[in-house]
Amino acid sequence: MRINFNVPPFTGKEFDYIKECVEAQKICGDGKYTALDNEWIEKKTGVSKALLTTSCTHATEMAAILAGIKEGDEVIMPSFTFVSTANAFALRGAKIVFVDIRPDTMNIDETKIEAAITEKTRAIVPVHYAGVGCEMDTIMDIAKRHNLLVIEDAAQGVMSTYKGKALGAIGDFGNYSFHETKNYSMGEGGALLLKDETYVDDAIIIREKGTNRTLYKLGKVDKYSWIELGSSYLPSDMNAAYLYAQLQLADEINNNRLRSWNRYYDAFRDMAEKGLIELPYVPSECVHNAHMFYIKCKDFEERQGLIDYLKSNDILPASHYIPLHSSKAGLRFSEFRGEDKYTTKESERLLRLPMYYNLKDEDLDEVVMRVKEYYRFT
Repeated sequence: MRINFNVPPFTGKEFDYIKECVEAQKICGDGKYTALDNEWIEKKTGVSKALLTTSCTHATEMAAILAGIKEGDEVIMPSFTFVSTANAFALRGAKIVFVDIRPDTMNIDETKIEAAITEKTRAIVPVHYAGVGCEMDTIMDIAKRHNLLVIEDAAQGVMSTYKGKALGAIGDFGNYSFHETKNYSMGEGGALLLKDETYVDDAIIIREKGTNRTLYKLGKVDKYSWIELGSSYLPSDMNAAYLYAQLQLADEINNNRLRSWNRYYDAFRDMAEKGLIELPYVPSECVHNAHMFYIKCKDFEERQGLIDYLKSNDILPASHYIPLHSSKAGLRFSEFRGEDKYTTKESERLLRLPMYYNLKDEDLDEVVMRVKEYYRFT
């Protein structure tokens, strides 16, 4: 396509840093750039420890292990999310319990959580859709009263905040994604954020195949061996080097994306005022990171027509998640509690438009023009 949905971020320093790794003969994990990335996340979010991982999926799996999720437990989350959010807990034998979303933010409806809690519930997993924070004060209060853990899926939330607090750093555990499609990328990668330092040593062991190898390297033990169940969740330092080039310019990338997001919003405001489309909503207590820009069409048929029209003009848009509770695996491993008033209906209307670092104004303006052409809006 002439105007792609996504272009992975690139600053120009990535190759220099990767070359440095190769020349230093240190390309496996936990090298210089892994440490720099971890340090950047810790300073930016204020968590006790951040651990770079091979993916956000793996960070979520680590959180599930650290949380002690086991067969027969229940974990509450929205159905409108990526499969990894549920998979990590289903792999531990847990039953996934879905509740409805809010139609304004597409986040979990905090008012539906408490009714879904049973004696088997162990955790709540809020998903910060589009980098816009869930209503975390309410969720944390519910968790405290019911003695539940909160595991934030902040895959899309790097640089976003809720009431001044970094997304991913509010709950007991948080997870970031540095996938190709995210604001900051290492191709495939993620990070686990730990608010409570008591989890740090266990997390390091899980991340290093269940061994205390890292603790040995740090001088905390005199030899290392197999300690606990774990896996290989440690990324190559070359991937970490690629990411660090972008973290160094995090504010510049963030501001650039916000500029494009605001340009879209202002351009579509007139259509929204006429009721032809709906625009994203960002609550006043939230600061978002312009991870995506979406519009909502009237219904599924109208959205599909718009997708086809944009593609015919060499523009690639994207729908998003098919609700997990309606999937083949969802029918096996999950239950939707309460009414599906908005999850399915809103997911069928949402359409994401091209959004990436250094998106050209003329390309963005053409996307707007083609959308308005489709609606015959002048």
